[in-house]
Amino acid sequence: MSLPDIQHYLRPGLLQLTSLPPLSLYVHLPWCLHKCPYCDFNSHAWQSSAQGALPEQRYLDALIADLDAALPLIWGRQVVSIFIGGGTPSLFSPEAIDRLLSDIRARLRLEADCEITLEANPGTFEKDRFRAFRAAGVTRLSVGVQSFDDRFLKTLGRVHDGAQARAALTEAAQVFETFNLDLMYALPGQSLADLERDVQTALSFAPPHLSIYHLTIEPNTYFAKHPPRQLPEGDLAYAMLDHITERTAQAGLARYEVSAYARGTAHQCTHNLNYWQFGDYLGIGAGAHSKLSFAHRVVRQVRLREPRLYMDKALQGNAVAQDEEVRRADLPFEYLLNALRLKDGFALQDFCERTGQAVTSIAAGLEAAERKGLIARDMGQVRPTERGFDFLSDLQALFLPD
Repeated sequence: MSLPDIQHYLRPGLLQLTSLPPLSLYVHLPWCLHKCPYCDFNSHAWQSSAQGALPEQRYLDALIADLDAALPLIWGRQVVSIFIGGGTPSLFSPEAIDRLLSDIRARLRLEADCEITLEANPGTFEKDRFRAFRAAGVTRLSVGVQSFDDRFLKTLGRVHDGAQARAALTEAAQVFETFNLDLMYALPGQSLADLERDVQTALSFAPPHLSIYHLTIEPNTYFAKHPPRQLPEGDLAYAMLDHITERTAQAGLARYEVSAYARGTAHQCTHNLNYWQFGDYLGIGAGAHSKLSFAHRVVRQVRLREPRLYMDKALQGNAVAQDEEVRRADLPFEYLLNALRLKDGFALQDFCERTGQAVTSIAAGLEAAERKGLIARDMGQVRPTERGFDFLSDLQALFLPD
C-alpha cells in the first residue's frame, strides 16, 4: 500500500498529545544461516552455496528508499537510538553496515550520543570482524549466545558451539565499552546445575548488560509442531529465574526490566527503554514494525514481510503493508503492557503525555493491582512489586480495554 500524504496524519482528531516522545530507528536484516526451531521472528535461512552471496547492495538500496519514503512522517525529529536486528545482521559485511549507517546519518538527525546496536551471532564471528563493525559506527553489540553448553545449543538449533561463543564474547569485551549477552533458560532437559554453569560462564566475561529469555513455544515454529521433551516445569523455571537474579545481583548487575540486567544506568539499553516507555520508533526492512505519534493520533505500521517482495516494493517507494491508527481506547493498555515491565514502573505524568489520556482511565486497574499486591504507588509513580514481576501477565491483563 502507498502511504497517505503527511496531512492525513496531521488532521484533527480526538487525541491531544502535548509533546512527542523520543524517536528510535529499527533496521531489520532478515537473513540468518539457519532458522532456529524456537524462532518466530521474520527471519529467513540463507544457504550461501546454493544462492550465492547475500543481496547486500540491493537490500541496502531498498532500506534507504524505504527510509526516504518515511521521512515526511518524522521530519525534524532527533533519533536517540538505532537498532540493527534480524535475522543475523552480522552476516552482512562491515562495509555494508558502514554504508547503511552513513546513508542513515545523511538523512536523520542523530543525537550526539546516539546508541547504535548491532545483533551478532557467534556462528558468524571472525577475528577482527567486531572491530570493523565498531569502526563503521556501531557503539553496542548484542551477542546471541543463548547457552555455552553444546548439548543445549544443538537442541536449540544454533549454528555456533560453546567455544565460538566464548571467542566472540572475548572479542566483544575488548572492542565495545557496552555489549549485551543473550542467555536462555528453561531449556529441554536443563537442570539448575546446568543453568548455574551457563550463568557462571556468562558472568566471567563481565558483561555490562545481560538479557535473559525463558524458552517459550511460539505458534508457527518448528517447536510448536514438534515440541521438545523434558521442558522444565513451572516451579523449576521460577527457581531458575530467581537464581539468575540472585547471581547477577552478586556480580553487580541490577535488574531494571523483567528480562534485562545492567551494570549501572549507563549500560541500560536506550533502544529497548524507549520501547518500554512507549516512545516512538520507525521500523524499516522486511516485516519491520513502527509506532509513530502525531498531535492527534498514534499510528502503527508494518512493512512487507517477504524479503524479495519487500525489496521490489521498497524501491518503488511502497513497502508498507499495514498502516493503522491505534484506537484511543487501546492506548492505556498498550502503554502499560510495556511500562509495567520496568522495575521503576512509570510516572503518571508520562502516562498522560504519551497516551493523551487522564489517569482516571486506568484508576480501576491500578486499584485492583494494588489490592492484589502487584504494584506499589505514590502520588507520582507506579512500580510493579516483586509479586507483580512474577505474575506480570496477570498484572497487565487488569488494564485490558472493555
